[in-house]
Formats: sequence, C-alpha cells, structure tokens
Amino acid sequence: MEHPYLFFVKLFEMIGLGHFAHSNVHVIYMWVVMAILIILGWLAGKNTQMVPGPVQNVFEVLISGLEEFMVDVTGEEGRWLFPLVASIFLFVFLGNLVGLVPGFFPPTANLNTTAALALTVFVFTHVIGVKYHGAKYYKHFIGPVWWMIPIILPIELIGHFARILSLSFRLFGNMMGHELVLGILFGLAGAFFAPLPIMALGIFVALVQAFVFFLLSVMYFTGAMEHAH
Repeated sequence: MEHPYLFFVKLFEMIGLGHFAHSNVHVIYMWVVMAILIILGWLAGKNTQMVPGPVQNVFEVLISGLEEFMVDVTGEEGRWLFPLVASIFLFVFLGNLVGLVPGFFPPTANLNTTAALALTVFVFTHVIGVKYHGAKYYKHFIGPVWWMIPIILPIELIGHFARILSLSFRLFGNMMGHELVLGILFGLAGAFFAPLPIMALGIFVALVQAFVFFLLSVMYFTGAMEHAH
C-alpha cells in the first residue's frame, strides 16, 4: 500500500516519466534520501568552526556517538570500517524517516533496497575476512577437524547466507508494516489526526531499525576480523 499522494512521482509524471516513477518508487525516493544526505553533509562541513552551529553540532554528536559505540565493539582495529557502517546507518535512518512525511515513500519499505544493503554488508564481511586471514579464511567454514566438515560446512554456509535474509526481510517487514498501518488509518480516520500517534511512534521505529541494522553489520564485521587472532 502506498501513500495517497507521492510528491516526486507526480513530478516525474509532469516530465513524462510517470511509468518509470510508478514502477520504481523506491528508486526515486532512494535518490531523494541520497540528495538530502549529500546536502546535509555539505552544510555540516561548510564553515566548520570550533564553536559548532546547529547543523554541525547535530552531526558531531551523532557521528561521534556512533564511532565511540563501534570502537567499543570492534576495538581500534575496526575504526577504518566506520565510514561504511555510518553511511549505512544514516541512509537507513533517513530512509525510514522520510516515510513519515506526507507525499513521501520510505525506500527501506521495499525489499530491493533492503536486499541491496544486506548484500553490501554480506560481501564486505567476507572481503574483511580475506583481508585479515588471506587464503586461511576458508578454515572458518570447515571446523576444527577434517571429519566434521560434512556437518560444519553446511551449517556455516546456511548461517552466513541467512544473514542476508535477516537483514533485508527484518527491515523491509518492519517498515512495510508501518506503511500499511499508516495507510489503513489514513483511509479510516482522515489524513491529519488519526495517524499522528503512529507517526510519533514511527520516529522511534525508524531509529531502532536503523540502529539494529548498524549493530548487526558491526557484529558481522567484528566476527570476520576476530578470526585473525
């Protein structure tokens, strides 16, 4: 179910791209989220001062808090991964949040978007494993002794591929469920009053879902690094 009015879809209809807009709503609003993040990042980095302004202050508190939390989990060794996981967190959080704006659609309520994010984490997890272990990374999948390979290997493979499902379906299901509830309330009780409690709760849901995705990504990356010790 979609919002009764999607602002950017209407804009695309006006320039003759209505068919593309209706079949790729999540792509359009993913571009919108990316544009907002780029503009906010430019504003936060512009004229950086010792005494921060409002935008710089918000970004400093948010980024430093996430970085300290991640370093507590991974140690100093994982600090170089922060740009990736911070980008994922900001994209998921803002992607969730835009769904609360009338006329906007959350790109994270589409399985294609969440699957792309999950695949990024999945692939990068194994890039980290190879980076830290080299060819010996395969030993993680076969267990400590050779005769347990038929048991350990299928379990490890299923467990790793299940990460894609857990990341993508969990985020997609929660955000789509929220959109469905909003759509039902819009239809039953009007566009302004009834959805307000759900929209207030939606801010909390957007933050929690982004943080869970961030935390799981950090844990997967940490697990790939730990085998180096």
